[in-house]
Amino acid sequence: MKLVYVFDAYCGWSHGFSDTLREVVSRHPELPVEVVSGGLFTGPRRVPIREFGYVQGANGTIAELTGAEFGDAYERLIADGSFVMDSEAAARGVAALRQAAPARAAELTAALQQAFYADGLSLSDPATYRKVAEETGLDADAVAAAFDGAEAQDAAEADFRRSAELGVTGFPILLAVDSDGVTALARGRATADEVDQRLAALRTS
Repeated sequence: MKLVYVFDAYCGWSHGFSDTLREVVSRHPELPVEVVSGGLFTGPRRVPIREFGYVQGANGTIAELTGAEFGDAYERLIADGSFVMDSEAAARGVAALRQAAPARAAELTAALQQAFYADGLSLSDPATYRKVAEETGLDADAVAAAFDGAEAQDAAEADFRRSAELGVTGFPILLAVDSDGVTALARGRATADEVDQRLAALRTS
């Protein structure tokens, strides 16, 4: 069995799920974790954030229900309204970080979302990946170069296909995948205890 976490770096609910994911991974070192980027803001949805009028209200709900924090720099970004969330660029960044430290993909995913939701940094900017790499002990030059490389582009496109093949229509979702199939352990939000209960039930079924 392995865990498959399908998320989008620009999804507030995914940011809210970070602590649960961290705890689940900590409790289950025996389970490999595959992190897959979804394409929430691609194509015609790649527009200024002001076009998504629900964001601020949703963030308030996310903070209330999950304890996730949204920093002042991020709030200024929302208030300005001109910032464009580009999930394809973010997926390339996830791929670059994942390539540098595959076993730490879940941890690096949380660090990347922190860069956006706390520090208000663009996930389309190579400097953001350099900063995340430096703060997590990775080779910053290698990660920044990988972000702009063809391999990351291919990986991002592969992630979007993987998400579609798994039938994912909303983020985040945590799946258990084994020889018997795919089971959802969490959709949107859940506590680590709730995920554990579902894992235990799955293992005894």
